[in-house]
Amino acid sequence: QVKLVESGGGSVQAGGSLRLSCAVSGQTGSRNSMAWFRQLPGQEREGVAYIYINEGGIPWYPGSMKGRFTISQEADKSAIYLQMSGLRPEDTGTYYCAMGYGPSSVVRTRPAGARFNDWGQGTQVTVSS
Repeated sequence: QVKLVESGGGSVQAGGSLRLSCAVSGQTGSRNSMAWFRQLPGQEREGVAYIYINEGGIPWYPGSMKGRFTISQEADKSAIYLQMSGLRPEDTGTYYCAMGYGPSSVVRTRPAGARFNDWGQGTQVTVSS
């Protein structure tokens, strides 16, 4: 069983930065992808950054998320991070990390194609104007 624990959320002013962490523990088995999702008030959960955790970690971002968010991982795969910069009030929400599996032929270049079944409890990010 996998346990994911997020930390690093908080309150920041617009234009500021935050670094979220997600600690991974337990038996990860064949899981090969991780991601950061967020749920903004009144909206569905959306993926903001993904990483194929093998081969040293290969990041991937949805087109709408490129530029302000950077995903990275520890070399031993014990944690992933989300560096967020240029934060805006509309980034306010709950941020979750997730872990999943997909065929390597798919997720190596697009880890968003994995099935994410393991989730953390979330960490709140609040950006004030």
